[in-house]
Amino acid sequence: MSADPDVGAAPVSGPVPVSGPAPVPGPAPVPGAGLVPGAAGPAGFADAGPTVAAAERTAAAFAAAGFPKMPARTLLALVSSETGSLTAAELGERLGASAAAVSGAVRYLQTVGFIHRVSLPGSRRDLYALHEDEWYVVSMRNSPIYEKLAVLTDATADTLPEGSAAQARVADMARFYRFLNSRMPALLDDWERERSGEGSP
Repeated sequence: MSADPDVGAAPVSGPVPVSGPAPVPGPAPVPGAGLVPGAAGPAGFADAGPTVAAAERTAAAFAAAGFPKMPARTLLALVSSETGSLTAAELGERLGASAAAVSGAVRYLQTVGFIHRVSLPGSRRDLYALHEDEWYVVSMRNSPIYEKLAVLTDATADTLPEGSAAQARVADMARFYRFLNSRMPALLDDWERERSGEGSP
């Protein structure tokens, strides 16, 4: 009798499971995403989802231009709020930021003159608000930054060899900053007339 070929044979295992591709993480959540358009969002924002996302993109552009990131986000949160003012708690909720981060940002913005703190009667909370005058105009009128840059670049030029290409390049930069400094008051006056309608044809 012939031996049964299956007797003593090693059991055949089933198919080896093949693991699928690793899950791809989704995009990072955008602050304010998921809010219903047209509904009241956090801290009184109407249509908060698109508003928050747009403000965050603008703040990122400010940061790319050299403005500190957290103060930029805080400033744009205030600018895009209905009243132009928010409490520290509202800013923290709006930005998804810690109390310490908000505190540092509002302190910076107060120092440079963009916002001021308002005490709320009967409350221990403070409100951080934009100045009634256009903060961007006020900041440019009061800022000595261009003259300071001119002085600093002049000092750099003085350290370079007389008549060298490097000295000429740095001195030209200083002249440019002085040009901006001298033209800024007239430019801001033009803006005020334009804004009031006096500059319209």
